[in-house]
Amino acid sequence: MTTFSTHTINGAARLTQWGVIRAQGEEAAKFLHSQLTQDFALLGLHEARLAGFCSAKGRLLATMIGWKTSEQEVLLALPAELLPSILKRLSMFVMRAKCKLSDASAEVQLWGLSGDIAQAWLGDAAPAQRWASAKVGAANVIRLPGLAEHARFLLSQTTEDAAPPLPASSEADWQWLELLSGQPWVLGATTEQFVPQMLNLELLGGVNFQKGCYPGQEVVARMQYRGTLKRRTFLFETEGQVLPGQDIFHSEDPAQPAGLVANAASKGGQSLLLAETKIAALASGSLHLGSADGPLLSPIALPYELTEPQ
Repeated sequence: MTTFSTHTINGAARLTQWGVIRAQGEEAAKFLHSQLTQDFALLGLHEARLAGFCSAKGRLLATMIGWKTSEQEVLLALPAELLPSILKRLSMFVMRAKCKLSDASAEVQLWGLSGDIAQAWLGDAAPAQRWASAKVGAANVIRLPGLAEHARFLLSQTTEDAAPPLPASSEADWQWLELLSGQPWVLGATTEQFVPQMLNLELLGGVNFQKGCYPGQEVVARMQYRGTLKRRTFLFETEGQVLPGQDIFHSEDPAQPAGLVANAASKGGQSLLLAETKIAALASGSLHLGSADGPLLSPIALPYELTEPQ
């Protein structure tokens, strides 16, 4: 098994493949609370939320990060390829709520900050806990889940602001760190493929089981409390190129897919991938990309424990 070094991924990466939805109005947080898997009604100015937006069948249409910039404005960061469809679907449910939704991607730029150099630049402003948010001037910075030895932050600022005074890191490097951190995202190729627990979303702080109803809530709760979860997302390495949405197969059951690639990143002819698969598939045999005789997938330990729903 290869040991993947992160010491060279140290600086600021402009996240051009991400977009931002603005929810504005006195009921913005209340509206999002009724639609997403996390509690936005109690969202404070020093907190962020990882959340999912589900179909009525409990399948994830998107995953996103939300935070308040003021008492009447919440920003949602999500993959740009999904933004138009998610904005349109969320807008269908606004109805009479005092909330206006818009695409703020042209006004807000997102940066991924990583490593000791980012931690040092943020200084005392660096949030200590994951999903905590703080101000750096007029910008917002959010602490993200990551590796114990490698801090990660999301920086949100206006497009008029100068780039952070840090060494430039690539978006590909940032994606590599996302995978090592075990943080999956729904993309166009995987929309409506996963219930939140299949992507480990509740383990990453993306599901609140005490809040009120939202689309798909009954399905998500039933999976959590009835012990019906048979699939999880695991981290693997392999050789060659990998794409989100590719099937994976098990050596002992070659006739049908055993799982699906959620996210992938490549470096020097090798790839990391987060793939959702049957939990039982890791007990014996081997997993392969594309077919039962495709490239071998070698498991890598996630930086968090895969607990079973209680």
